[in-house]
Amino acid sequence: MISSVITAVFAVAYLLATVILCRGVKLNARALCLGGVICALTLVLATIRIPLPTGSNITCGSWIPLMLLALVYDYRLAMLTGWVCGILAMILIPGWQAVHWAQIFVQQLVCFSCLGYAGVFGSDKRWKILCGMALAVAIRCVGHVLSGVIFYSQNAWDGWGAWGYSLAYNSSRLVEGILSILIVSLLPLKLMRRSMRKEEGVA
Repeated sequence: MISSVITAVFAVAYLLATVILCRGVKLNARALCLGGVICALTLVLATIRIPLPTGSNITCGSWIPLMLLALVYDYRLAMLTGWVCGILAMILIPGWQAVHWAQIFVQQLVCFSCLGYAGVFGSDKRWKILCGMALAVAIRCVGHVLSGVIFYSQNAWDGWGAWGYSLAYNSSRLVEGILSILIVSLLPLKLMRRSMRKEEGVA
């Protein structure tokens, strides 16, 4: 019961905060094209997986495109694109199908769109970038863990319990998040932002 309350509060609070943050986003032709390309790239990379002994897996950098969109262009567009990715993932990616309708709100609408939080603090300073990416990874890990506790507890290993199983199984999400942060940190983000602004005609 307590786990269900915690999960419901988390999902509602996250969705409300994200909706508020997304106000004012401009969905012009350029934004729609960028969102479509990033969505496609994210889903393709999410299908390439490295299996782990726990039964979980690490994808081939599927977190990175949405993080880059948030840091280089607009974090609000990255959030909206993440929502689209979450819905399409249930249709296009094996293993992402929801086992319960509530899982759509707890996991599908959280675990992709939260990567847009990578740019919520801004991208002009290194510490802001790192804090944003850390927040994005933390939200995604929490979403996966809560989803595992509520919807996959029947798969728990003997003696582990729902929380222990979900934490151990989803530890790969933290590893993938850290790797994504390291890779994005090594990219020339300033140059990418400058190129994006030049294409828009911004000085």
